[in-house]
Amino acid sequence: MSSSTPRKTRLSALALSALAVAATVGGAVAGPAHATSPTGPSASAHAVGAPLDARALREAITIRPGDQAAGALARVHSSGHEWSGASGDVHTGKRISDKAHFRIGSISKTFEAVVLLQLSAEGRVDLDGTVQHYLPGLLPDTFQPVTVRQLLNHTSGLPSDFEGAPESTGDEQIASRFDYMTFDQVIQGTLRPEGRAWPGPHFAPGTKQEYNSFGYRVAGKLIEHLTGHSLKREITDRVLTPLRMRHTSVPTGNGTVPRPYLPGYLPTSKGELVDINEQGGNPSQMISTTADLDRFMTSLFTGRLLRPAQTAELRALPRDADGKLLPYANGSNCNIGRDKGSACFSVALMSFPLPDGTLLWGKTGHDPGYASGVFASPDLSRRAVYAVGTDSFGGGGAPRISGRLAAAAFGSNG
Repeated sequence: MSSSTPRKTRLSALALSALAVAATVGGAVAGPAHATSPTGPSASAHAVGAPLDARALREAITIRPGDQAAGALARVHSSGHEWSGASGDVHTGKRISDKAHFRIGSISKTFEAVVLLQLSAEGRVDLDGTVQHYLPGLLPDTFQPVTVRQLLNHTSGLPSDFEGAPESTGDEQIASRFDYMTFDQVIQGTLRPEGRAWPGPHFAPGTKQEYNSFGYRVAGKLIEHLTGHSLKREITDRVLTPLRMRHTSVPTGNGTVPRPYLPGYLPTSKGELVDINEQGGNPSQMISTTADLDRFMTSLFTGRLLRPAQTAELRALPRDADGKLLPYANGSNCNIGRDKGSACFSVALMSFPLPDGTLLWGKTGHDPGYASGVFASPDLSRRAVYAVGTDSFGGGGAPRISGRLAAAAFGSNG
């Protein structure tokens, strides 16, 4: 794994905020589509309730100049109506199936959280127990006690993955895309790096919220310690197999995205595009489809995966002793709605409001070459999943397509 990992993982939560911003514009996507693929977008839909604006949705996923995207696909449900579609690959001209596989990045964190919530229900871990208790010696003595819940809801104050490491060049990131690092390697390379100062905490645990991927590396290590099994086995046995998510996997090592797949590219310094669907990564990185992620969210909200007490954790935001939401520490997350600047992450999901007051819950993800998201209303009447295959290193924000999709799916006509 390259030293650019901190930038990528910090950015993987930003797209949900952009979705909420885009949703506030309401209505359908304005202006004509500017398709750059000879194939154009394809779509299918069936309705049992108020129809979605299929034209606006098709335009939303049509690749436009400046999108920094090669292709996209999406699945939307609203008021009993379902729509799915995919654009073409703008670089090859080939069609992309709306059943295409893609890398889901930090959406994998929700699967990790589900495993730990199940272990909590089984009495095998206490969410208020500390990392120092379960994994003695893992954190340096300079860190105050960090609870399992604080790992999951981003209030641990732990440093970022490989904090302080120099940024890699684009060519270095492409060359190192096959690198695979275990949880132990990520943890030690972050907390006890060689050749640079060891990072300290960002803040006292439980006093603020700050999106933190490193906490989930520790959570993955904890799952493997508690169960004696790999994270891959636990996610497969506890989630994928029971839900018959046959198109979702937890690859280890150099996993290739199964066909049909959404291509994801990165450019070399010479401007040549490299399809980077095959990557190494770490034990938590996953591959899925829009249909499988929709099934996962539906099962999550209907209690198929968790008992009532653990299901409640999905929408429990961290608060202080007076019942006030914790402040959000840094970055662009949690800057939407009346609680702007306050915690918006639960132990597994992120919340954001729509203009009509509906609160959506979901998660975004980034892997090199890919940006994706899944989100739903608590009653599941509004749901959407998207995936974008990128063709640049980008500026770290949400893909433009995600904002257009949110407006088309859940705007004033949603």
